[in-house]
Amino acid sequence: MKFTQLVSRTLREDPPDAETASHRLMLKAGLIHQVAAGVYAYLPLAWRSLRKIENIIRQEMDAAGSQELLMPTLQPAELWEQTGRRAAFGDNLFELEDRRGRSMVLAPTHEEVITNIVKANVQSYRDLPIILYQIQTKFRDEPRPRAGLIRVREFAMKDAYSFNGDEESLEQSYQAMAQAYRNIYQRCNLPVLMAEADSGAIGGKDSHEFILPTAVGEDTVITCPSCGYTANAEKASAVYPDQGTEPELPLEEVSTPGVKTIAALAELLNIPESKTLKAVFYTADAELVFVTVRGDLEVNEIKLKNLLHAHDLRLATDEEVKAAGLVAGSASPIGIEGLRRVADPSIAKGSNFAVGANQPDTHLKNANYPRDFQVDELADIALAQQGHLCGHCGQALEATRGVEVGHIFKLGTFFSETLGALYLDQNGQQQPIIMGCYGIGVGRLLAAAIEQNHDEKGMIFPAPIAPYQVHLVGLNLNDATVSSAAEQLYRELWAQGIETLYDDRIDQTPGVKFNDADLLGLPIRLVVSPRNLSSGMVEVKGRRDEKAEQIARESVVDVVAQRLTKLG
Repeated sequence: MKFTQLVSRTLREDPPDAETASHRLMLKAGLIHQVAAGVYAYLPLAWRSLRKIENIIRQEMDAAGSQELLMPTLQPAELWEQTGRRAAFGDNLFELEDRRGRSMVLAPTHEEVITNIVKANVQSYRDLPIILYQIQTKFRDEPRPRAGLIRVREFAMKDAYSFNGDEESLEQSYQAMAQAYRNIYQRCNLPVLMAEADSGAIGGKDSHEFILPTAVGEDTVITCPSCGYTANAEKASAVYPDQGTEPELPLEEVSTPGVKTIAALAELLNIPESKTLKAVFYTADAELVFVTVRGDLEVNEIKLKNLLHAHDLRLATDEEVKAAGLVAGSASPIGIEGLRRVADPSIAKGSNFAVGANQPDTHLKNANYPRDFQVDELADIALAQQGHLCGHCGQALEATRGVEVGHIFKLGTFFSETLGALYLDQNGQQQPIIMGCYGIGVGRLLAAAIEQNHDEKGMIFPAPIAPYQVHLVGLNLNDATVSSAAEQLYRELWAQGIETLYDDRIDQTPGVKFNDADLLGLPIRLVVSPRNLSSGMVEVKGRRDEKAEQIARESVVDVVAQRLTKLG
């Protein structure tokens, strides 16, 4: 491809509204074009990269024994009513009516449709196991689209679904998909973390996310450097240091004018925050819930939502708290009745806590569980954080920010039972098919790769997913000798199967061309100039190299091919 023919325009200045490096660089380099909030067109350079990612995905999915198909994005809403997921997805679900007034949805995922397809094609255990996959457009009405391709409303996803007759077979399919994912990321030169995860609105049992570490990631992964435990912060469990035992003292009221936060209470009483109990109020499907954790911890809202089996969970408003007779900033579970009370086991990791007195400007010292109060449910609802202790080996945990680039689930039998996807087992008895689900966001994977591979000059594409492998720069192309030599090298590179982008612009300075080459970040840059040609050389520089090399013109194609092989 020649630069003068490329449908792409590089920018000299950074786009004003770009939030992250990938967003900024993809706009600046002309890879994407914003159509609406969270909706992008992929221009030719980005599309070439996406096709390479898709090809890698297809090769690994096919090698794992799965079959590709294509399902519609437009689906009848009744399907989603049958599974209850219309309410579970809530406002994130794009809905519309056709001309006959029938409710339709734009699919954010395809469990309902794929289950019906298998229901129509599987009769007995002899038809199982099977794995089906597609690469298809998905739609989710994100409340806050952000960061370019990281959080969008329309996106390409590879979603696969396994169908098995028993748990052992499901585990085999699950592990086959997990290995296929590892292969995909390795072939894309992307180091990912496989982390235990929450299944979210899709539901399911075992679940793992694949997280690409990057400072701007929306996800936090908790890892143990000692035993290798890895989990998303939404799922991670930890051991919180016990505050030690001491004799339980009698409750004592203390005046705390103006004190409404844990930090302020701890400072006033000259105690660590771990010697306080924190009260947090939530509304779960319109029910007010009183939540208590130790003061040095935070509530993990995903764990809480799962515990409560709630579709909608949010912090209660001041009006809702006041209507329940609670005093924000001075509340505690002591004496509270008529509300659902949930607490984290950390409330028992210590004694003589400072808590609210349920009256303004007043707190209590020396509160102890269960002596002074009871709860309805005691469960792990605390957010694991860096520095907490690993529950497997007791070592300090670490936290890493990252972007989710893949997610796999064991769905179990929810969809097959709900939609009637059954099979006859060896004894002639009907059984529900056991399912798994496996997704990769293709565009997000590209954006995440750029987030992790860039510098102050621009992108640094991993070679396997770069839109082109070589960026050939011709200088002083008004000189017929240089122009002819550059054109000849361009043809030779393509003849050897080396994908080359040739900057054949005559009206741009060397500085502009070099800046654009660094911005686009292709693996290898070649420079043909009058000075190089006079000595029979071509300049060769890897995007990550500090210095360029002079390579003999007759050897340059072989040298480039060897370097690309090493880059993967």
